[in-house]
This record gives sequence, structure tokens and C-alpha cells, in this order.
Amino acid sequence: MDQPTVAPQSASKLPIPRWEFIALCAALMALNSLAIDIMLPALQQIGASLGVENENHRQYVVTAYILGFGGGQLFFGPISDRFGRRAPLVAGLVIYVAAAAAAAVAPSFETLLLCRVVQGIGAAATRVIAVSIVRDTFDGRRMAEVMSLIFMVFMAIPVIAPGIGQFIMLFATWHWIFITMAVGALFVSAWSLLRLPETLHPEYRRPLTASSILGGFRIVLTNRIALCYAFASTFVFAAMFGFIASAQQIYVDIFHVGEMFPVIFAGVAGVLAFSNYLNSRLVGRIGMRRLSQSALLLFLVISLAWLVVSLEIKMPLWLFVTFFASAMLPFGALGANFNALAMEPLGALAGTASSILGFMQTFLGGILGTLIGQAFNGTVTPLAAGFCSVSVAALLMILLAERGKMFQPHNPPVSGHVTDLH
Repeated sequence: MDQPTVAPQSASKLPIPRWEFIALCAALMALNSLAIDIMLPALQQIGASLGVENENHRQYVVTAYILGFGGGQLFFGPISDRFGRRAPLVAGLVIYVAAAAAAAVAPSFETLLLCRVVQGIGAAATRVIAVSIVRDTFDGRRMAEVMSLIFMVFMAIPVIAPGIGQFIMLFATWHWIFITMAVGALFVSAWSLLRLPETLHPEYRRPLTASSILGGFRIVLTNRIALCYAFASTFVFAAMFGFIASAQQIYVDIFHVGEMFPVIFAGVAGVLAFSNYLNSRLVGRIGMRRLSQSALLLFLVISLAWLVVSLEIKMPLWLFVTFFASAMLPFGALGANFNALAMEPLGALAGTASSILGFMQTFLGGILGTLIGQAFNGTVTPLAAGFCSVSVAALLMILLAERGKMFQPHNPPVSGHVTDLH
């Protein structure tokens, strides 16, 4: 069960500068963030325009996308292990653009949700292939550093996307938000076609047969460390999905921030971007396990304090933002490192492994996040309880992965720093 499946390393030199490689991977992953965050200020108007009476049902615009995004990754992973990274990526981008354009003219809420599912399926290619090409090219702590830098760059989208959505709503209807998504995806598509190298060596391609696909799934799902860290990652991402689903209701309905919603949302996203940058600087020295496990314990303590205080008092805005921003500081050391730890023993089938990890994070994490969001009751207590619950679940998964022994380094420190992007 613990048999490692170590990747053959694609030690070939990238034909594009390292900074551009990181920026392009970040842009691909940012299309997913754009599809969610830019529309948060418009959820109320979308619901009113399409006759959605239950306010919590507006969250389904986010949920439908996440479910398509999660399920689509199971398809694109094996495909990219067979045909390489570029062709499946192009197919996914075409689907994303077409679905976003169709959503802009959706005549009903049900049609809009269907378009969002399809858009999520197309976006699945961007996530699977971005992670796969990083794993094709880097391993160990170096992969964690690169992933942190990618997360740091793509976190610029949550910082600015709600503001873009709010700006569009000042001059146009919500339909133009989906047109903006399509235009953004077209730009990234052109960049990828012109500059993205093929990182999967021909000798490492896997046949696209039922036995090969099932065999790949079996390898991933029977590797204790990979599976447990994948579940840990799923739980912590569920907390973020739960916040995203209910963010508009929390900031607007509880705290009545109005047009300041994008500004406050961007401020907290900025904290998360800084956290990812800090992780990229520290992980090479401290190690993925020590850093991520310490961060998870801190995340749990902050979430527990947040829950206790929310049960005792009616939390003012400044205190809510303080608790949430404090939780985001250690959060940046969770996503990138848990991803790298789950992918590390599975590089020989990076596409399949990335698809399963992505499916768990987004589909299962999306369902758990939806449960957290749907528990919204006019207070911040359900969100705090959700953060606390998933952090406990993630800790149990790590204890299982490491057989109860935490803070044990497994990789030597990297020589040099990937943060030098020249």
C-alpha cells in the first residue's frame, strides 16, 4: 500500500524563462478563480433577474461550477497522461470559453447552472495540466516552492476579481461578467498555444485503456501518504469553498458593507497571497511536512477561538475580519504543501494523480463547502464551525499518513532557491 511510484524526472530545460513558466501556470489556474470570484458581487442581481426566491439558492451558481470542475478532472487526467499536456488543455479552454459565452445569454436559472457545470468541466483541464506540468518538471521541496509561487501569483485574481465584477455592475448587467470571463480565457489560450512547452516525455505516456486508467487510479488510491494528504487538502479547501459560497451574504447581509465588499474581500485575499509567498521562502529551509503541519495546528487553534467567540458575542466586522485574516496566514502553507506531498510519490502518472487530487479537492471539497455555506443562518458561527471541523478532519488524515509521527522531514533542503526567477 505504501509502495512509492516515483516519477521519472523530466530534467529537460524549459524553453521559456522560469518566471514566465510560473506566470503561465498561475494564469491557467487563475481562470478557475476568475470564474468564481468575479461574479460574487452579482449573485444578488442574478437571483433577482432569474427569479431565484431562496437567497441561499444563489450559492448554486458557485456550487454548479465547482461540481463540474471537480468531476471534469477525472476525465482530463488520464487523457493528459496519454496525449500530453497541450492538446487536452486546448480542448478544455475551448469548452470554458463557449460555456461562459452561453451563460451570458442564459434565459433561466436552470440553464445558467447547466452552463456553469460545463464551464467547470472545461476549467478542469487548466487545473489538472498546470499541476501536472509542474510535477513533470520539479519534485520535492522544489515543487512545493514553485506551487507556492504559482498560488501567490494566481491569488492576484481573488484580490481584483470582485472589484472587476463590481465595476462591471456599475455600467452593465451581470451578463457582461460572463463575457469578461470568456475574453480572459481567450487571452490565456493564446498565451498557452504560443508559449507553453510539452513537458510530458513520449516514453512516459500511458495507454488510454480501461485497465491502464483503473490501474492508475488503483496506484493513487492505495498509496497511504498520497491519499491521506489528498483528503487533508480536500478538507482545508472545503473551508475556503464554504467561505466563498457565503461571502456575499456575510459581508452584505450581516455587515452591510455594500460596495465595500470587493475591497474587504481583496484585503483578505491579499493576506492569503502573502502567506503563499512566505511559504515559498520558508519551505526549502523548513520542509513541507514541518511547515504544513505546524500551519495546520495554528489554523485549528485560530478557528477554534473564532468559533468560541462567535458563540459568545455578536461579532462586529473588524473582529470577523481579524479572525478570518488570521486564519488565512497559515492557510497559505497548507494548499501548496499538501498538494506537493500528495503528488510527490506519484510523478510517474502525474496527470492521473492530479486529476484524482483535484477531484477530491473540488468535488468533495465543494460538497463539504456547500454544506458549510447552506448552514448560513444570519451569523458567522456556521462558517467558524465549518473551519474548525475541517481542520480537525485534516489533522486526523495527517496523523494517519505519518503513522502518528508529525514534524519529520523526508526531503533534503533544496540547493538554491526557485524564488530566483531569472
